[in-house]
Amino acid sequence: MNIFRLAGDVSHLVAIIILFLKIWKSKSCAGISGKSQVLFALVFTTRYLDLFTAFISIYNTTMKVVFLGLAYATVYLIYMRFRSTFDSENDTFRVEFLLVPVTGLSFLENYAFTPLEILWTFSIFLEAVAIMPQLFMITKTGEAESITTHYLFFLGLYRALYLANWVWRYHTEGFLDQIAVVSGVVQTIFYCDFFYLYFTKGEIEVLRGSGKMSLPMPV
Repeated sequence: MNIFRLAGDVSHLVAIIILFLKIWKSKSCAGISGKSQVLFALVFTTRYLDLFTAFISIYNTTMKVVFLGLAYATVYLIYMRFRSTFDSENDTFRVEFLLVPVTGLSFLENYAFTPLEILWTFSIFLEAVAIMPQLFMITKTGEAESITTHYLFFLGLYRALYLANWVWRYHTEGFLDQIAVVSGVVQTIFYCDFFYLYFTKGEIEVLRGSGKMSLPMPV
Protein backbone atom coordinates (compact mmCIF):
# COMPACT_ATOMS: atom_id res chain seq x y z
CA MET A 1 0.00 0.00 0.00
CA ASN A 2 1.39 3.39 -0.99
CA ILE A 3 1.19 6.61 1.02
CA PHE A 4 -1.50 8.12 -1.22
CA ARG A 5 -3.93 5.27 -0.65
CA LEU A 6 -3.25 5.20 3.10
CA ALA A 7 -3.73 8.97 3.38
CA GLY A 8 -6.89 8.68 1.29
CA ASP A 9 -8.32 6.01 3.57
CA VAL A 10 -7.51 8.12 6.63
CA SER A 11 -9.13 11.21 5.07
CA HIS A 12 -12.23 9.18 4.24
CA LEU A 13 -12.44 7.85 7.78
CA VAL A 14 -11.90 11.32 9.27
CA ALA A 15 -14.75 12.71 7.14
CA ILE A 16 -17.19 10.06 8.34
CA ILE A 17 -16.13 10.44 11.98
CA ILE A 18 -16.48 14.24 11.78
CA LEU A 19 -20.04 13.91 10.55
CA PHE A 20 -20.98 11.23 13.08
CA LEU A 21 -19.55 13.19 16.02
CA LYS A 22 -21.19 16.39 14.81
CA ILE A 23 -24.60 14.74 14.93
CA TRP A 24 -23.96 12.87 18.17
CA LYS A 25 -22.55 15.81 20.14
CA SER A 26 -25.03 18.42 18.92
CA LYS A 27 -27.93 15.94 19.04
CA SER A 28 -29.00 17.41 15.74
CA CYS A 29 -28.72 16.47 12.08
CA ALA A 30 -29.78 19.89 10.80
CA GLY A 31 -28.10 20.67 7.50
CA ILE A 32 -27.21 17.03 6.86
CA SER A 33 -28.71 15.25 3.88
CA GLY A 34 -30.11 11.94 5.04
CA LYS A 35 -30.44 10.89 1.42
CA SER A 36 -26.71 11.25 0.83
CA GLN A 37 -25.97 9.20 3.92
CA VAL A 38 -28.35 6.44 2.82
CA LEU A 39 -26.63 6.39 -0.57
CA PHE A 40 -23.21 6.11 1.06
CA ALA A 41 -24.47 3.26 3.25
CA LEU A 42 -25.67 1.57 0.06
CA VAL A 43 -22.25 2.18 -1.51
CA PHE A 44 -20.44 0.41 1.33
CA THR A 45 -22.98 -2.42 1.47
CA THR A 46 -22.71 -3.31 -2.21
CA ARG A 47 -18.93 -2.83 -2.30
CA TYR A 48 -18.01 -4.86 0.76
CA LEU A 49 -19.99 -8.02 0.09
CA ASP A 50 -16.63 -9.71 -0.42
CA LEU A 51 -16.23 -9.62 3.36
CA PHE A 52 -17.99 -12.97 3.24
CA THR A 53 -16.02 -14.42 0.34
CA ALA A 54 -12.42 -13.17 0.51
CA PHE A 55 -9.82 -12.12 3.06
CA ILE A 56 -7.17 -9.63 1.94
CA SER A 57 -5.68 -8.34 5.19
CA ILE A 58 -6.63 -7.39 8.75
CA TYR A 59 -6.35 -3.72 7.78
CA ASN A 60 -8.67 -4.17 4.79
CA THR A 61 -11.29 -6.11 6.77
CA THR A 62 -11.17 -3.70 9.72
CA MET A 63 -11.64 -0.64 7.52
CA LYS A 64 -14.58 -2.23 5.72
CA VAL A 65 -16.32 -3.12 8.99
CA VAL A 66 -15.69 0.37 10.41
CA PHE A 67 -17.01 2.13 7.30
CA LEU A 68 -20.12 -0.06 7.27
CA GLY A 69 -20.74 0.41 10.98
CA LEU A 70 -20.32 4.20 10.91
CA ALA A 71 -22.43 4.56 7.76
CA TYR A 72 -25.40 2.73 9.26
CA ALA A 73 -24.94 4.38 12.65
CA THR A 74 -25.10 7.78 10.95
CA VAL A 75 -28.28 6.83 9.09
CA TYR A 76 -29.76 5.62 12.39
CA LEU A 77 -28.99 8.94 14.10
CA ILE A 78 -30.58 10.91 11.26
CA TYR A 79 -33.76 8.90 10.73
CA MET A 80 -34.35 7.46 14.19
CA ARG A 81 -32.61 8.96 17.22
CA PHE A 82 -32.61 12.63 16.12
CA ARG A 83 -35.26 12.51 13.43
CA SER A 84 -37.05 15.53 14.91
CA THR A 85 -34.09 17.69 13.85
CA PHE A 86 -33.94 16.32 10.31
CA ASP A 87 -34.62 18.99 7.69
CA SER A 88 -36.72 16.89 5.32
CA GLU A 89 -38.19 19.98 3.65
CA ASN A 90 -34.81 20.85 2.13
CA ASP A 91 -33.51 17.31 1.62
CA THR A 92 -35.55 16.92 -1.56
CA PHE A 93 -33.10 15.68 -4.18
CA ARG A 94 -34.71 12.99 -6.40
CA VAL A 95 -32.35 10.07 -5.76
CA GLU A 96 -34.07 7.96 -8.42
CA PHE A 97 -32.39 10.22 -10.96
CA LEU A 98 -29.11 8.80 -9.65
CA LEU A 99 -30.08 5.20 -8.90
CA VAL A 100 -31.69 4.39 -12.24
CA PRO A 101 -28.79 5.42 -14.52
CA VAL A 102 -26.18 4.07 -12.09
CA THR A 103 -27.94 0.70 -12.02
CA GLY A 104 -28.20 0.55 -15.79
CA LEU A 105 -24.57 1.58 -16.26
CA SER A 106 -23.35 -1.05 -13.81
CA PHE A 107 -24.97 -3.75 -15.96
CA LEU A 108 -23.46 -2.34 -19.15
CA GLU A 109 -19.95 -1.50 -17.92
CA ASN A 110 -18.32 -4.08 -15.64
CA TYR A 111 -15.35 -6.42 -15.59
CA ALA A 112 -17.40 -9.60 -15.23
CA PHE A 113 -21.13 -10.21 -15.52
CA THR A 114 -21.49 -11.75 -12.07
CA PRO A 115 -23.59 -10.55 -9.10
CA LEU A 116 -20.59 -9.46 -6.99
CA GLU A 117 -18.87 -7.66 -9.86
CA ILE A 118 -22.05 -5.87 -10.93
CA LEU A 119 -22.71 -4.77 -7.35
CA TRP A 120 -19.09 -3.64 -6.95
CA THR A 121 -19.37 -1.61 -10.16
CA PHE A 122 -22.69 -0.20 -8.94
CA SER A 123 -20.99 0.95 -5.73
CA ILE A 124 -18.20 2.69 -7.66
CA PHE A 125 -20.61 4.58 -9.92
CA LEU A 126 -22.96 5.42 -7.04
CA GLU A 127 -20.15 6.78 -4.86
CA ALA A 128 -19.31 9.26 -7.63
CA VAL A 129 -22.73 10.91 -7.28
CA ALA A 130 -23.83 10.06 -3.71
CA ILE A 131 -22.81 13.50 -2.41
CA MET A 132 -25.17 15.30 -4.80
CA PRO A 133 -28.17 15.40 -2.40
CA GLN A 134 -25.92 17.06 0.21
CA LEU A 135 -24.57 19.62 -2.24
CA PHE A 136 -28.09 20.25 -3.53
CA MET A 137 -29.32 20.81 0.03
CA ILE A 138 -26.55 23.32 0.74
CA THR A 139 -27.21 25.17 -2.49
CA LYS A 140 -30.94 25.22 -1.79
CA THR A 141 -30.64 26.63 1.73
CA GLY A 142 -27.70 28.89 0.92
CA GLU A 143 -25.85 28.02 4.12
CA ALA A 144 -23.91 25.26 5.79
CA GLU A 145 -22.48 24.68 9.24
CA SER A 146 -18.71 24.92 9.28
CA ILE A 147 -18.45 21.33 10.52
CA THR A 148 -20.34 20.19 7.42
CA THR A 149 -17.80 21.93 5.21
CA HIS A 150 -15.00 20.13 7.08
CA TYR A 151 -16.76 16.87 6.30
CA LEU A 152 -16.97 17.79 2.61
CA PHE A 153 -13.34 18.92 2.60
CA PHE A 154 -12.05 15.58 3.86
CA LEU A 155 -14.29 13.68 1.45
CA GLY A 156 -12.89 15.75 -1.41
CA LEU A 157 -9.35 15.22 -0.12
CA TYR A 158 -9.98 11.46 -0.01
CA ARG A 159 -10.95 11.44 -3.68
CA ALA A 160 -7.99 13.62 -4.69
CA LEU A 161 -5.57 11.34 -2.83
CA TYR A 162 -7.09 8.28 -4.48
CA LEU A 163 -6.52 9.87 -7.88
CA ALA A 164 -2.87 10.29 -6.89
CA ASN A 165 -2.89 6.65 -5.76
CA TRP A 166 -4.11 5.50 -9.16
CA VAL A 167 -1.47 7.59 -10.96
CA TRP A 168 1.21 6.13 -8.68
CA ARG A 169 0.05 2.57 -9.26
CA TYR A 170 -0.06 3.07 -13.01
CA HIS A 171 3.53 4.32 -13.09
CA THR A 172 4.91 1.76 -10.62
CA GLU A 173 2.77 -1.31 -11.29
CA GLY A 174 1.22 -0.67 -14.69
CA PHE A 175 -2.18 -1.10 -13.01
CA LEU A 176 -5.17 0.88 -14.26
CA ASP A 177 -8.78 0.42 -13.11
CA GLN A 178 -10.66 2.44 -15.71
CA ILE A 179 -14.05 2.22 -13.99
CA ALA A 180 -12.70 3.43 -10.65
CA VAL A 181 -10.56 6.17 -12.23
CA VAL A 182 -13.35 7.63 -14.38
CA SER A 183 -15.81 7.55 -11.47
CA GLY A 184 -13.20 9.07 -9.14
CA VAL A 185 -12.55 11.93 -11.55
CA VAL A 186 -16.29 12.64 -11.82
CA GLN A 187 -16.65 12.63 -8.05
CA THR A 188 -13.65 14.92 -7.57
CA ILE A 189 -15.16 17.38 -10.05
CA PHE A 190 -18.31 17.62 -7.91
CA TYR A 191 -16.22 18.54 -4.86
CA CYS A 192 -14.13 21.02 -6.83
CA ASP A 193 -17.32 22.72 -7.97
CA PHE A 194 -18.51 23.02 -4.37
CA PHE A 195 -15.24 24.49 -3.13
CA TYR A 196 -15.07 26.89 -6.05
CA LEU A 197 -18.55 28.14 -5.18
CA TYR A 198 -17.74 28.27 -1.49
CA PHE A 199 -14.38 30.01 -1.55
CA THR A 200 -14.34 32.15 -4.67
CA LYS A 201 -17.85 32.90 -5.88
CA GLY A 202 -19.60 35.75 -4.19
CA GLU A 203 -19.21 36.72 -0.55
CA ILE A 204 -18.97 34.33 2.38
CA GLU A 205 -20.25 35.55 5.69
CA VAL A 206 -19.63 33.77 8.96
CA LEU A 207 -22.76 34.09 11.03
CA ARG A 208 -21.52 34.88 14.49
CA GLY A 209 -22.79 32.62 17.20
CA SER A 210 -24.48 30.18 14.83
CA GLY A 211 -21.42 28.40 13.48
CA LYS A 212 -22.89 28.69 10.00
CA MET A 213 -21.68 30.21 6.78
CA SER A 214 -23.98 31.73 4.20
CA LEU A 215 -23.42 30.74 0.59
CA PRO A 216 -24.43 32.65 -2.52
CA MET A 217 -27.68 31.30 -3.88
CA PRO A 218 -27.61 29.87 -7.39
CA VAL A 219 -28.62 32.23 -10.17
